[in-house]
Amino acid sequence: MFEAETMEQPKKLAVKSKIWIEDENGGAVFGAGRLYILQAVAKSGSIHSAASELHMSYRAVWGKIRATEKRLGRPLLDKKTGGVQGGGSMLTPFAMEIIKRFEKLSALTRDSADELFRDLFITDMPEASPLPPEADPKTDKQ
Repeated sequence: MFEAETMEQPKKLAVKSKIWIEDENGGAVFGAGRLYILQAVAKSGSIHSAASELHMSYRAVWGKIRATEKRLGRPLLDKKTGGVQGGGSMLTPFAMEIIKRFEKLSALTRDSADELFRDLFITDMPEASPLPPEADPKTDKQ
């Protein structure tokens, strides 16, 4: 049975959602994780530095990039091998477009979810009524 203390009305409710893109086999193509990886590569100019920044192994970051490239059929990085000048990676124009579109999709999804939540759970929500005496633990006379 619920205790009366647990029946407090929450002060502020919010809806949360998480989106990602999958291929026809259910394989992850793009989501927040891939977004963070590409943003870190763009910022640092290298997969190794991006992996360090994200507290991931180089192999994990490179594997996620390769899996996404394979599923999309397009390269996400322009890689320059090392040497005296050092190597590095830059995002392809396609990768930059994927980032832009995914960020827009995320923002639109968040805004739509917020609006739907307001309409369904906040606006015109009936007031909570007190517990009937037979359900109120304070009046339970067993």
